[in-house]
Amino acid sequence: MKQVLVTGAGGYIGSVLVPYLLEHGYSVIALDRFFFGKDKLPDHKNLSILEDDIRLFDKSILKDVDVVVDLAALSNDPSGELDPVKTWSINYLGRFRVAVLSKLMGVSRYVFPSSCSVYGFQDEVVDENSSTNPLTTYAKANLKAEQESLILSDDKFTVVILRFATVYGFSPRMRFDLAINGMVKGFFENGKIPILRDGTQWRPFVHIKDIAKAVRLAIEAPSEIVNGEIFNVGSDEQNVQIFNLAQRVAEAIGIPFQYEWYGLPDHRSYRVSFKKIREKLGFSTDYSIEDGAIEIWKALKEKKLYPNDPKTITVEWYKKLIKEGVMV
Repeated sequence: MKQVLVTGAGGYIGSVLVPYLLEHGYSVIALDRFFFGKDKLPDHKNLSILEDDIRLFDKSILKDVDVVVDLAALSNDPSGELDPVKTWSINYLGRFRVAVLSKLMGVSRYVFPSSCSVYGFQDEVVDENSSTNPLTTYAKANLKAEQESLILSDDKFTVVILRFATVYGFSPRMRFDLAINGMVKGFFENGKIPILRDGTQWRPFVHIKDIAKAVRLAIEAPSEIVNGEIFNVGSDEQNVQIFNLAQRVAEAIGIPFQYEWYGLPDHRSYRVSFKKIREKLGFSTDYSIEDGAIEIWKALKEKKLYPNDPKTITVEWYKKLIKEGVMV
């Protein structure tokens, strides 16, 4: 049985990925500082919980670990701008530390979840060979960590970079600060979808369960196929302009399309090709934008999710923790 260390295991993606890996026969060590609570992961005989910081943990925990999936980060652009120095210390230096220690301790594979936000603003459809244009601290730190981690790859240490499209869908550690999730919440609360100006910006999207599937493929694929490689994770048909996305969400959940603008015009706009992961790893998505919208709508209706839970808006929860004196 392979042992996988997942950092950031209590987060939005981690709390879906960890049960998925357990279901597929892996033993998992879940490392997190658990700012959003420790109740997001299941009780399981093959799961070990470790409350620690990627900048500080003892390297001995990597003994006998086969694969590291390094999710730990201050997530999203607004959170990254709260304290840019701290964002660099965690999202770049912290994760690079994990990669270095993984190699030193004999871990065979390091999977680095990054973001398509490293493309920033692009007029053309971009792929893994396109130039990057990160516009925020979050994106810049991700790109730097990608570059430094790739340098470590060799015939004994496989490094795989996964650039996720904008994620959506239900998670035990829910986030309503993601486009599709937030749109559904807006309809649920006041019958209107909030749309970030001016709605013409392009984004690629991917369901959180498809993310888990892509991570497993990166873990299991032969080293000669994935070592030193970057893969965009998503599907070509889920490149959507934000205004059109809002219309699709409204139609999916059966609500008249009403909207309200918010924020300053968004300067991030990019369409992404997912041909490489499809052809090299056989990856395809199982969930659509409509599937995700309906899933979240039902969870809100059934009170499995609470729209006013302060933990569902990442930057606001971090602000609260900082105000209370918690060292993020």
